[in-house]
Amino acid sequence: MRREIIAGNWKMNFTADQTASFLKDVKAELGGLDKVVLFCVPYTDILAAVEAVKGTDIQIGAQNMHYEASGAYTGEISAEMLLEAGVTYVIIGHSERRSYYNETDEGVNKKVRRALEVGLNPIMCCGETLQQREEGVLKEVIRTQIVGGFAGIAAADAKKVIVAYEPIWAIGTGVTATDEQAEEMCAFIRQVLCELYGDVSEEISILYGGSVNEKNAKSLMSMPNIDGGLVGGASLKPSFVQVVNYE
Repeated sequence: MRREIIAGNWKMNFTADQTASFLKDVKAELGGLDKVVLFCVPYTDILAAVEAVKGTDIQIGAQNMHYEASGAYTGEISAEMLLEAGVTYVIIGHSERRSYYNETDEGVNKKVRRALEVGLNPIMCCGETLQQREEGVLKEVIRTQIVGGFAGIAAADAKKVIVAYEPIWAIGTGVTATDEQAEEMCAFIRQVLCELYGDVSEEISILYGGSVNEKNAKSLMSMPNIDGGLVGGASLKPSFVQVVNYE
């Protein structure tokens, strides 16, 4: 039974006060659901977010972490720090991290493995550019990211990893992959995971991300290999409630 997960990725938005206010307004409509609902917030918002959702089923995640427990890594945050702050999920390898900060599949793999070691739920992102799609190499790109990201991870741990497929050309652009395009790639990801882990692949949740909103959530989430969404801009609006309650 795969977990259905609707995760908001706030990116670099909202102060702590804005976080508390927003979550106060929406939390009553997001609790008691038969799916996992979480917000991945900026580091400085974590404590306010954890406090705001206390007593509800809503989870709080982070948007990045370092793969070392401590050390001379100015500006970085460790998995232990996130755990202590009350974080339960962490996004790893988002395309913006890969493109702006040169994160590699090897680095993503180190972070995923570290998150699993300490008990965080990693949301590992993958996705292709528009040029890669037009050149017909998108499946090779995705295969490389999945194989690299899961390197050295045993099957027992692999089923704890959430994969988020986010075509880079659809992130923040208002352009959404069609239901069929999203399903095709999520099904391909599960095929690659099956090659790596056999039947365990059926236990791994695969999310779609890329301009998900209240208008397209229902049709996207109805696809057999899409187990939820990684939602960007729409997670900063009250209408996020409608994304979660897409039925």
